[in-house]
Amino acid sequence: MAGMAEQKKQQWVLTLSCPDTPGVVHGVANYLLMTGCTILDSQQYGDPDTGLFFMRVSFSRVHDEVTLEQLTSSFEAVGATFRMAWRFHDAEERMPVVLMVSKFGHCLNDLLFRASTGALPIDVAAVVSNHRDFEDLTRSYGVDFVHLPVAAGDAEAKAKAETALLKLVESRGVELVVLARYMQVLTDDVCKALEGRMINIHHSFLPSFKGAKPYHQAHTRGVKLIGATAHYVTADLDEGPIIEQEVARVGHAVTPEQLVAVGRDVECQVLARAVKWHAEHRVLLNGKRTVIFS
Repeated sequence: MAGMAEQKKQQWVLTLSCPDTPGVVHGVANYLLMTGCTILDSQQYGDPDTGLFFMRVSFSRVHDEVTLEQLTSSFEAVGATFRMAWRFHDAEERMPVVLMVSKFGHCLNDLLFRASTGALPIDVAAVVSNHRDFEDLTRSYGVDFVHLPVAAGDAEAKAKAETALLKLVESRGVELVVLARYMQVLTDDVCKALEGRMINIHHSFLPSFKGAKPYHQAHTRGVKLIGATAHYVTADLDEGPIIEQEVARVGHAVTPEQLVAVGRDVECQVLARAVKWHAEHRVLLNGKRTVIFS
C-alpha cells in the first residue's frame, strides 16, 4: 500500500552435502516453509560415483528479521538427521578476498576492475605481492597493498611471508585467497590452512608444457588450442579440484606474442568466473572434483 514502509527482504543461501538418501529435499523445503522463508532458486545433484548429494538453495525472508545464528541453530536437527555438511550464507554480503600477484598483472587488473564495478560480489581486503610492480595500480583502486618479499632460495623469508599472509587473512576475516598469477610455490602448511579457500589460475598446458615460456613452447609444437584452468590449491602442485576451464582456437600464423595475448585474455575470463562462482557459494567440493551450480 502506498505510504507504508517497505518490508526488508533478507536473502540467504544454504549449501549442503550429505549421503544421497530419500527425503533430503523435502526436509530442507519443509524447514524453510516452517520458518517463514520463500525459496527463490534450488539446485541439487546426486553423484552416482560417490553416493553423495549436493544442494544449493537461495531463499528469502520478508517478515521479522532472522540472524545467521538463529538459522544455524534451528537447522541443526535437520542437518543431523541427514548427516549433512551444511552452511548458511548471507547473499547480500560481499566476500572478503585477498589477491596475490607477482610480475604479471593482467588477472589482478581484471579482478580489481570487476570488483570496483560490482561485477564480482567481493570486497578486496588487500593485494599481496612479492614485488612492488603493481603497488600504484592497487592503490588507484583504493585497495591496500602489502609487500611480502621472498628472495629465491630464502626459506626464512618465505616462512616469514607466509606467516604474515595467514595473519592478514585472519585479522581481516578473509574468506578467499586468489593467486592472480602469484609465482611462488606455497608450502603445504599454507595450502592446508586455506584448503577450499584458495584459487589459482594457470595455463592449461600443464603438465605438457612445464617451466618457463609455456606459450613459446606451445608455438614450437604448433598447438591449435590454448587455454587456462582455475582450480583450488592443494599441497599437490596444480592438482587441486578444477573449478573452470576455457580454450581458444588459434591458427598456424599466430606468433608467440599473439599466443601470450590470447592466453592472458582467457586466463582473466576463467579466473573471474571461478572467483564469482565461489563468492556466490555455487562451488561444492566433491573429493578431488567440484560440483558447480549455475
